[in-house]
Amino acid sequence: MLNFGLVASGVAIGIAVAAPIGPVNLIVIRRALRLGRLVGFLSGMGAATGDAVFAAIAAFGLTAAIDFVLRYELLIQFFGGCFLIGLGLRTFFAHPHLEWESSDTQYGALARTFASTFALTITNPATMLGFLAIFGGIAGLSGPDEGYGHAAVLVLSVFLGSALWWLGLSQLIALFRHRMNDRLLEILNRVSGGLIATFGIAVLGRVAYHLIW
Repeated sequence: MLNFGLVASGVAIGIAVAAPIGPVNLIVIRRALRLGRLVGFLSGMGAATGDAVFAAIAAFGLTAAIDFVLRYELLIQFFGGCFLIGLGLRTFFAHPHLEWESSDTQYGALARTFASTFALTITNPATMLGFLAIFGGIAGLSGPDEGYGHAAVLVLSVFLGSALWWLGLSQLIALFRHRMNDRLLEILNRVSGGLIATFGIAVLGRVAYHLIW
Protein backbone atom coordinates (compact mmCIF):
# COMPACT_ATOMS: atom_id res chain seq x y z
CA MET A 1 0.00 0.00 0.00
CA LEU A 2 1.25 3.44 -0.95
CA ASN A 3 2.63 5.42 1.98
CA PHE A 4 1.16 8.88 1.41
CA GLY A 5 3.18 10.31 4.29
CA LEU A 6 6.37 9.20 2.56
CA VAL A 7 5.16 10.67 -0.75
CA ALA A 8 4.35 13.98 0.93
CA SER A 9 7.77 14.01 2.60
CA GLY A 10 9.50 13.33 -0.72
CA VAL A 11 7.54 16.06 -2.54
CA ALA A 12 8.37 18.52 0.24
CA ILE A 13 12.07 17.61 0.03
CA GLY A 14 12.05 18.05 -3.75
CA ILE A 15 10.53 21.53 -3.45
CA ALA A 16 12.86 22.49 -0.61
CA VAL A 17 15.95 21.45 -2.60
CA ALA A 18 14.81 23.25 -5.78
CA ALA A 19 13.43 26.47 -4.29
CA PRO A 20 16.49 28.31 -2.89
CA ILE A 21 17.68 31.02 -5.26
CA GLY A 22 20.84 29.87 -6.97
CA PRO A 23 22.29 29.46 -10.46
CA VAL A 24 19.59 27.09 -11.70
CA ASN A 25 16.75 29.36 -10.58
CA LEU A 26 18.44 32.29 -12.33
CA ILE A 27 18.83 30.22 -15.51
CA VAL A 28 15.19 29.08 -15.46
CA ILE A 29 13.93 32.63 -14.90
CA ARG A 30 16.07 34.03 -17.71
CA ARG A 31 15.15 31.29 -20.18
CA ALA A 32 11.44 31.43 -19.36
CA LEU A 33 11.46 35.18 -20.02
CA ARG A 34 13.48 34.91 -23.20
CA LEU A 35 12.15 31.70 -24.77
CA GLY A 36 8.91 30.89 -22.99
CA ARG A 37 7.57 28.53 -20.36
CA LEU A 38 8.47 25.27 -22.14
CA VAL A 39 12.17 26.12 -22.28
CA GLY A 40 12.09 27.36 -18.70
CA PHE A 41 10.40 24.16 -17.56
CA LEU A 42 12.86 21.93 -19.44
CA SER A 43 15.72 23.84 -17.85
CA GLY A 44 14.25 23.06 -14.45
CA MET A 45 13.68 19.42 -15.38
CA GLY A 46 17.39 19.02 -16.04
CA ALA A 47 17.98 20.07 -12.43
CA ALA A 48 15.12 17.85 -11.21
CA THR A 49 16.71 14.86 -12.94
CA GLY A 50 20.05 15.63 -11.32
CA ASP A 51 18.33 15.86 -7.93
CA ALA A 52 16.66 12.49 -8.60
CA VAL A 53 20.04 10.90 -9.37
CA PHE A 54 21.48 12.10 -6.07
CA ALA A 55 18.30 11.12 -4.25
CA ALA A 56 18.55 7.60 -5.70
CA ILE A 57 22.20 7.30 -4.63
CA ALA A 58 21.27 8.36 -1.09
CA ALA A 59 18.05 6.33 -0.82
CA PHE A 60 19.39 3.08 -2.27
CA GLY A 61 22.70 3.33 -0.44
CA LEU A 62 24.84 3.00 -3.58
CA THR A 63 28.12 2.78 -1.71
CA ALA A 64 30.39 2.83 -4.76
CA ALA A 65 28.77 6.01 -6.11
CA ILE A 66 28.87 7.69 -2.71
CA ASP A 67 32.54 6.78 -2.25
CA PHE A 68 33.34 8.13 -5.73
CA VAL A 69 31.63 11.45 -5.04
CA LEU A 70 33.29 11.83 -1.66
CA ARG A 71 36.71 10.83 -2.99
CA TYR A 72 36.61 13.27 -5.89
CA GLU A 73 34.41 15.92 -4.29
CA LEU A 74 36.90 18.77 -4.78
CA LEU A 75 37.60 17.81 -8.39
CA ILE A 76 33.86 17.63 -9.16
CA GLN A 77 33.36 21.01 -7.49
CA PHE A 78 36.26 22.45 -9.50
CA PHE A 79 34.66 21.43 -12.80
CA GLY A 80 31.30 22.65 -11.54
CA GLY A 81 32.77 26.03 -10.63
CA CYS A 82 34.45 26.35 -14.03
CA PHE A 83 31.18 25.41 -15.71
CA LEU A 84 29.36 28.14 -13.77
CA ILE A 85 31.94 30.77 -14.63
CA GLY A 86 31.85 29.83 -18.31
CA LEU A 87 28.06 29.84 -18.36
CA GLY A 88 27.95 33.15 -16.51
CA LEU A 89 30.37 34.84 -18.91
CA ARG A 90 28.54 33.45 -21.92
CA THR A 91 25.27 34.77 -20.51
CA PHE A 92 26.77 38.14 -19.62
CA PHE A 93 28.09 38.80 -23.13
CA ALA A 94 25.12 37.33 -25.03
CA HIS A 95 22.74 39.49 -27.07
CA PRO A 96 19.38 37.81 -26.47
CA HIS A 97 16.17 37.92 -28.50
CA LEU A 98 12.67 36.84 -27.58
CA GLU A 99 12.38 34.14 -30.26
CA TRP A 100 14.41 31.17 -31.35
CA GLU A 101 17.06 32.21 -33.82
CA SER A 102 16.10 29.35 -36.13
CA SER A 103 13.35 26.73 -35.99
CA ASP A 104 15.84 24.21 -37.43
CA THR A 105 17.85 24.28 -34.22
CA GLN A 106 14.89 24.16 -31.84
CA TYR A 107 15.13 20.49 -30.84
CA GLY A 108 18.89 20.64 -30.43
CA ALA A 109 18.52 23.76 -28.31
CA LEU A 110 15.92 22.04 -26.12
CA ALA A 111 18.29 19.13 -25.54
CA ARG A 112 21.12 21.50 -24.63
CA THR A 113 18.75 23.40 -22.33
CA PHE A 114 18.04 20.21 -20.39
CA ALA A 115 21.64 18.99 -20.41
CA SER A 116 23.16 22.24 -19.13
CA THR A 117 21.13 22.36 -15.90
CA PHE A 118 21.53 18.60 -15.40
CA ALA A 119 25.32 19.02 -15.64
CA LEU A 120 25.19 21.99 -13.30
CA THR A 121 23.26 19.99 -10.69
CA ILE A 122 25.26 16.79 -10.96
CA THR A 123 28.56 18.62 -10.38
CA ASN A 124 27.40 19.80 -6.95
CA PRO A 125 28.28 17.00 -4.47
CA ALA A 126 26.77 19.03 -1.64
CA THR A 127 23.34 18.12 -3.00
CA MET A 128 23.99 14.41 -2.54
CA LEU A 129 25.42 14.95 0.94
CA GLY A 130 22.28 16.91 1.77
CA PHE A 131 20.10 14.03 0.61
CA LEU A 132 22.13 11.58 2.70
CA ALA A 133 21.53 13.72 5.78
CA ILE A 134 17.81 14.22 5.08
CA PHE A 135 17.01 10.63 4.12
CA GLY A 136 18.68 9.30 7.24
CA GLY A 137 15.82 10.67 9.32
CA ILE A 138 12.85 9.96 7.05
CA ALA A 139 10.78 6.82 7.37
CA GLY A 140 13.75 4.89 8.74
CA LEU A 141 15.44 5.00 5.36
CA SER A 142 18.96 4.61 6.64
CA GLY A 143 19.74 1.50 4.64
CA PRO A 144 18.45 -1.20 2.28
CA ASP A 145 16.60 -3.07 5.07
CA GLU A 146 13.58 -0.85 4.55
CA GLY A 147 13.12 -2.21 1.04
CA TYR A 148 13.84 -0.91 -2.40
CA GLY A 149 10.16 -0.18 -3.02
CA HIS A 150 10.23 2.24 -0.10
CA ALA A 151 13.31 3.95 -1.52
CA ALA A 152 11.86 4.11 -5.05
CA VAL A 153 8.70 5.84 -3.81
CA LEU A 154 10.79 8.43 -1.98
CA VAL A 155 13.04 9.12 -4.98
CA LEU A 156 10.08 9.49 -7.36
CA SER A 157 8.36 11.79 -4.87
CA VAL A 158 11.47 13.99 -4.65
CA PHE A 159 11.55 14.18 -8.45
CA LEU A 160 7.86 15.08 -8.52
CA GLY A 161 8.31 17.83 -5.92
CA SER A 162 11.25 19.32 -7.82
CA ALA A 163 9.34 19.12 -11.12
CA LEU A 164 6.32 20.86 -9.58
CA TRP A 165 8.53 23.73 -8.42
CA TRP A 166 10.03 24.23 -11.87
CA LEU A 167 6.64 23.97 -13.55
CA GLY A 168 5.17 26.61 -11.23
CA LEU A 169 8.19 28.92 -11.54
CA SER A 170 8.35 28.75 -15.35
CA GLN A 171 4.59 29.31 -15.64
CA LEU A 172 4.73 32.30 -13.30
CA ILE A 173 7.73 33.94 -14.98
CA ALA A 174 6.31 33.39 -18.48
CA LEU A 175 3.31 35.55 -17.53
CA PHE A 176 5.63 38.58 -17.61
CA ARG A 177 7.20 37.69 -20.95
CA HIS A 178 4.90 39.95 -22.97
CA ARG A 179 6.34 42.95 -21.09
CA MET A 180 9.92 42.11 -22.07
CA ASN A 181 11.97 43.47 -24.94
CA ASP A 182 15.51 42.86 -26.14
CA ARG A 183 16.90 45.72 -24.07
CA LEU A 184 15.40 44.41 -20.83
CA LEU A 185 16.57 40.91 -21.67
CA GLU A 186 20.08 42.22 -22.17
CA ILE A 187 19.99 43.85 -18.73
CA LEU A 188 18.68 40.57 -17.28
CA ASN A 189 21.55 38.74 -18.96
CA ARG A 190 24.12 41.10 -17.45
CA VAL A 191 22.70 40.67 -13.94
CA SER A 192 22.07 36.92 -14.06
CA GLY A 193 25.35 36.22 -15.89
CA GLY A 194 27.29 38.18 -13.30
CA LEU A 195 25.58 36.36 -10.45
CA ILE A 196 26.09 32.93 -12.02
CA ALA A 197 29.79 33.67 -12.55
CA THR A 198 30.00 34.87 -8.93
CA PHE A 199 28.56 31.54 -7.76
CA GLY A 200 31.26 29.80 -9.80
CA ILE A 201 34.02 31.94 -8.31
CA ALA A 202 32.69 31.16 -4.82
CA VAL A 203 32.80 27.42 -5.59
CA LEU A 204 36.41 27.67 -6.80
CA GLY A 205 37.26 29.73 -3.73
CA ARG A 206 35.86 27.00 -1.50
CA VAL A 207 37.90 24.38 -3.38
CA ALA A 208 41.07 26.49 -2.99
CA TYR A 209 40.37 26.95 0.73
CA HIS A 210 40.12 23.16 1.28
CA LEU A 211 43.28 22.53 -0.72
CA ILE A 212 45.26 25.12 1.23
CA TRP A 213 43.92 24.35 4.71
